[in-house]
Amino acid sequence: MDWLSSPVGQESFEEIKNTSLGKLVRDRLLSQILAGEFEPGQPLRESELVERLKVSRVPVREALRELESSGMVVSRKHSGVYVRELTDAEVADLYQFRSLLDSHAGRAASRLPADRRQGLVQALEPCTEAMDAAIREANPQAYYRENLRFHWLFIEYAGNREIAKTYREVIQKLHLARLKNLSSEPHREQSNAEHKQIVKALRESCSAAQAEDCARLLADHVINAHDRLSAM
Repeated sequence: MDWLSSPVGQESFEEIKNTSLGKLVRDRLLSQILAGEFEPGQPLRESELVERLKVSRVPVREALRELESSGMVVSRKHSGVYVRELTDAEVADLYQFRSLLDSHAGRAASRLPADRRQGLVQALEPCTEAMDAAIREANPQAYYRENLRFHWLFIEYAGNREIAKTYREVIQKLHLARLKNLSSEPHREQSNAEHKQIVKALRESCSAAQAEDCARLLADHVINAHDRLSAM
């Protein structure tokens, strides 16, 4: 899941060398938030972060401002900075937006040249197999990782860097709720059945109408995922 906390695309050595310390601290804190080292609602105390990361207060403040700008933390007056907790309404909005992005990616992938499209199919099938294995092994974390990879492959093959950047930001925010909201085994089974339908539609995409089938299945799948989450 490196894509979740890393910039889209490969950075050159020159770009890395010229990255400010504040951005490096931001990336480290983001990775730690996404890894669950800091939980939603947990305070991020400046003095503790300075000691933890062995840096001065200036880059820590810069990092926290950038994380607040991206919606990962919130600043409360006279209280401090906290890892963001999403409301149910915010989660619903994010899932609706994500369904639009997934739908676009499915449509774009379905219209790829046949060899490129089949390359995506061949990349997706191991994901569904790994998710089946995670279900058998009762390993929701492994299922979650493969589920993210499955959807990110569509975004990658769609080939739009701005959409990829936005998609990553949406997933980062939804990730804040993941530890509290990992689905049940029956939900994972239904979800992976939908993944396999999506792969089948992509494999058979030879016309504009079939491209729309793949787009619709992906959009419905994301909305279904939110419905399953809401029902828990």
